Amino acid sequence: MKSVITFAEYSDPGGRPVNEDSICSFVNGQNHGFVLCDGLGGMGMGDQASRLVVQVFQNMFMKAGKMSHFLPEAFQAAQDVLTAEQKHLHAEERMKTTAVAMVTDQKKLYVGHIGDSRAYLFKDNKVLWRTLDHSIPQMLALTGEIQESEIRNHKNRSIILRTMGITWDEPMYELAKPVSVSKCDAVLLCSDGFWELIEDEDMCVLLSQARSPREWLDEMASVVKRNGAGRDMDNNSAIAVWIAKE
Repeated sequence: MKSVITFAEYSDPGGRPVNEDSICSFVNGQNHGFVLCDGLGGMGMGDQASRLVVQVFQNMFMKAGKMSHFLPEAFQAAQDVLTAEQKHLHAEERMKTTAVAMVTDQKKLYVGHIGDSRAYLFKDNKVLWRTLDHSIPQMLALTGEIQESEIRNHKNRSIILRTMGITWDEPMYELAKPVSVSKCDAVLLCSDGFWELIEDEDMCVLLSQARSPREWLDEMASVVKRNGAGRDMDNNSAIAVWIAKE
């Protein structure tokens, strides 16, 4: 049974002068790929880092063979290109970014991430699974010191433990176990500026009401903007993907 994949993109600078999020969706035959990066503004040159990583993913995807091999190769290549650019610009202490990506070959979904940009997988309008942030609050939640619901507003939520652009003794990205396309009907990739301002329950309710990924994404973005009103909103970006069966 063939899968029909549709998608929509969204990116907004929020209250910041520069949008350091970068996103891209790409198609090559029956293969689809999606990547979202959130440059670390506090480190400097985050916008350049996120754009560079997205560009590497896109260039590699258009030449890729098996999707099952793509993510580890793309993460490593992006890390190599980014660290080389840091040295070229004498910016070793800058140019850091998160990254989350999903690719599919009609049979399976492959997800990888580093940092606190997230991937959510949905089935029957419920969250099937999501990536776990490489952050202080996520670690506290995993050890039971705080509740999962406290991550969004934790005082240390911006402290990230793993990023692209730091020195790796071994790969620091995380790859999820491949998921059959039959077990998932929607995917959301988003930066922390997006997911911090919308609850999982709202994502699910809006998914059940939407008629397209564009409508779903627009409605979620409206919630993000409403909840962020009066605050120093971060850049907020997302890619919504629907997987239908013919």
